[in-house]
Amino acid sequence: MLDEIASRVHADFARARSRAFLSDILGFLSGRPKRLLSYDQVKEKLHIGGPIHRGIRTVEIARIVGSVNRYVDFDHAFLPLHNRIASRWQNIDRAFYEDISLPPIVLYKVGEVYFVVDGHPRVSVARQQGQEFIEAEVRECHVKVPVEPDLRPEDLEILGARVEFLDRTGLDWLRPGAVIEVSIPDGYSRILEHIAVHRYFMGLDQQRDISEEEAVTHWYDTVYLPIAKVIRERDILGELPGKTEGDLYLWVLDHQHFLFDQGQDLSPPEVAAEQYVDRLEGSFEP
Repeated sequence: MLDEIASRVHADFARARSRAFLSDILGFLSGRPKRLLSYDQVKEKLHIGGPIHRGIRTVEIARIVGSVNRYVDFDHAFLPLHNRIASRWQNIDRAFYEDISLPPIVLYKVGEVYFVVDGHPRVSVARQQGQEFIEAEVRECHVKVPVEPDLRPEDLEILGARVEFLDRTGLDWLRPGAVIEVSIPDGYSRILEHIAVHRYFMGLDQQRDISEEEAVTHWYDTVYLPIAKVIRERDILGELPGKTEGDLYLWVLDHQHFLFDQGQDLSPPEVAAEQYVDRLEGSFEP
């Protein structure tokens, strides 16, 4: 029996390494290597706070997407990338076959995903054995933006810009529930410029200093929301896969500024949005 288990664990590790090698080749050929997310990189980009101890939880393994310190040892599916971890991996695999209980792994929770602090080989073996859940000691970290299991390294720039936008504006506490998402790389910096210009003209109109908080809320209530309302009512995003309400807001403002440069008067935000959506819908017609 022991020889049979030994053969199984050796075969399991060899299979896992072969799958990792194949995945690495496919990632190289596609130009998109499939690696685990680095917690340190995510922490830096998203200004993560915490962690707070949440106790022992049953965690869905598919939501474990990264590592605190061993993201170069496993790929995105927690397949082992090196033979040097063979002994530890096989010992845990043996414990699986012998039905030996192992201590909970340790995870950081960020949004809806998890990063391994301790227990990488246990996660790797569990995935290869088809487990869907694992016991873990969870420490939850605060983050201002949604973090989902489909998060990719290339998504961090946009998410990081969104966090910077919230840090700069305080919109998340000035207008709780307000969500502005953009997929345009410089989208959030452009919105910050819009708010700065809005604040300047508010000061001219009212002949007084305008605080940053007042400018943010006034811009959101009188510029962004009227445009967003038109976008929602006209349901135009269904025709624009991958685009967001924030993207369309930027397009509306760009179009409005273009018309102004052509000598036309600036329209109110909701009128500009209606005109731009009409133009978009016209381009969809055969």
